Amino acid sequence: MTPAPEPAAGAWQLPAAAASDPFVLHGCRLKPGCRLEETSRFSDEVWNLAPAMLKQHERRLILDFQLIPDTHRQVAKELCHAMLSGPVPGGEKRPAVATIRTAFTEYIRFLRWAADRAPRLDALGGKDLEDYQRYLMRSLAAASARQSARAGARKFWLWRSCLPSGGLTFDPVHTDGWGEGTAHQPENATARIPEQVLGPLFVWAMRFINDFSADILTADRTWRTPPAAADRPSYGQVPGQLRRWLDKRVASGRPLPGWRGTPSMTALAHATGCSRISLSRHRHMIDEAAALVGVSPQAVTDQPIRGRLDGKPWIEAILADPSERDSLANLARLLQDACYVVLAFLSGARDSEIKHLQRGNLTIERDHDGTPYRWKMRSRAFKAEADPTGVPATWRIGEPAAQAIIVLEQLQPATVRYLFTPLAHTPGARPDAASHVLTSGATNTRLNRLIDWINDYCQRHRRSDGIPPVDAAPWHLTNRQFRRTLAWYIARRPGGVIAGALAYRHHCIHVFEGYAGTSQSGFRAEVESEQALARGEHLMTAIDAHEHTQLTGPAADEAARRLEAFGARAHFQGTIVLDETRLRRLMARHDPAVYPGQYVTCVHDHSKALCEKARTQRSELLPDHGGCKPLTCRNVALTSQNTAAWQREIDRIDRRIASRPPLPPLLQHRLETRRAEITALLRHDPATPPETT
Repeated sequence: MTPAPEPAAGAWQLPAAAASDPFVLHGCRLKPGCRLEETSRFSDEVWNLAPAMLKQHERRLILDFQLIPDTHRQVAKELCHAMLSGPVPGGEKRPAVATIRTAFTEYIRFLRWAADRAPRLDALGGKDLEDYQRYLMRSLAAASARQSARAGARKFWLWRSCLPSGGLTFDPVHTDGWGEGTAHQPENATARIPEQVLGPLFVWAMRFINDFSADILTADRTWRTPPAAADRPSYGQVPGQLRRWLDKRVASGRPLPGWRGTPSMTALAHATGCSRISLSRHRHMIDEAAALVGVSPQAVTDQPIRGRLDGKPWIEAILADPSERDSLANLARLLQDACYVVLAFLSGARDSEIKHLQRGNLTIERDHDGTPYRWKMRSRAFKAEADPTGVPATWRIGEPAAQAIIVLEQLQPATVRYLFTPLAHTPGARPDAASHVLTSGATNTRLNRLIDWINDYCQRHRRSDGIPPVDAAPWHLTNRQFRRTLAWYIARRPGGVIAGALAYRHHCIHVFEGYAGTSQSGFRAEVESEQALARGEHLMTAIDAHEHTQLTGPAADEAARRLEAFGARAHFQGTIVLDETRLRRLMARHDPAVYPGQYVTCVHDHSKALCEKARTQRSELLPDHGGCKPLTCRNVALTSQNTAAWQREIDRIDRRIASRPPLPPLLQHRLETRRAEITALLRHDPATPPETT
């Protein structure tokens, strides 16, 4: 191994102004309102990166150089300063501020280890880095973590021209034993949300939006509305007014509002219009009433609960005490989290894109009757964009996601721009917090608290529709899983890969396949296996009902032969295969290649198929439903359901032909021609094959 030559004489050095302590963010774009003169300097032991964190949802980050030994602290500062504001070496790209903070952890690891080896990095040799690799093997269990640690150490070689204190003198990748020889896997490793978790979670999220939100929003408006300015009763009128109010509570049997068993003077003052001081002089009256009707946790509003679950109010009252599980502070957060669940899953937007959703970013398009038919969500996209502040982007969403945005706009005060700004119900909430919106980590924590609340609610009310565990453990939910899971569902639909590439703003189909899951990772094989299993169950049901003997169409006889043979293999010693594993194995070995559809049942024969050209790969020997030509293909068989679907199509054509005013001649001719073709298919005579086009 030959050491690399020293940097050229013209290599970058710290600015001449280093003696006067330069600002480390002088080359960074700062947030509006931030002044460079108020940012960190090179000599500071802790650098505040918050002024250069341009995304609203990013948490405040710092670089704490006190965690690095004195001997190597200077070189760490030089590297981080170069990445933030210095010139970028050839072949490198300036990393994002958040990326620098992430890598800083690995710089700390490497420099702490190096401090026991040499006073300068340029004194390290190949044997030292071999020892560092062995150190990583002992201290880090995950191969991905070791790879990140090695990448962090290599930065002191790649950016060596920016390190006057001396970087590495050779590329670590050429060191014997450096690396583990693991192939790079481009597959997205984010887990998909299991269906048994996603189903009830989405149902409960929609319950919050459709059924519970009205009560929560009513309580929220009451909480935000100051008491009406009314003339306080005179000192002599207080006893009478208090007595009348207490008598009404006693007569109706309603407990007095309080906290931990004690009547709340604040709540009583608000209800009676008297001052707390005046009421305290008549505490004996309050205690007598409390002894009769008791004390209950103070509700935010006296309005009755309107939301229903199984015909009963979903909650007794929304409480004022933030420590209560049914408090406004808790339920409002849960409502905000439920809206996030619906938006994250139905829109496919990333967490950063959802967090930059602002008031007024929903567009609803309506037809001439005023009926909504399209909903659009506008926000900012950051992935693969040159502008660190993001670029405007639009997502087409469904009505449930649009309803979530409408609820979020009502949940935030009119003066709040970003819809995922932390809510102000909790004591100690700071309107001037460093992060204007919820961070990704905060959202992950709250999503799992939503699951905990749902399961606790189901347990308290003896319900069975909670979120079940997965492999005997609660499922840990993260915001990244929603986009990944939606990609899975999209890709499973006919033409889904193309639709996913468009919906996910990917530049090519292969990128979306890599996101949803590649064939190498088993994604496509898993999809095909599930589809085959569902098709096998459908075919076994049809065989048991002898529906395969009632098929019509050009390929009816071939379908009956295949299904008869498939049914014979599916029976074992007189019993039919009902086990999922055995059926999956049967489909893999003896797939009859019969594909039920809405209009036709495809009895696939590659040599006769009009929907595709010759293909060579076995995984591609499948019918192309998007290019199906059912009126002319010889692979078509018809079930009774298919025939009924075609008959409905004929009825629609008849209604259009009979409509007034008359259709244009060309359109009428085309409709009549299509009707004749459908009729010929339904009256198929095997001796007279249809013409192919």
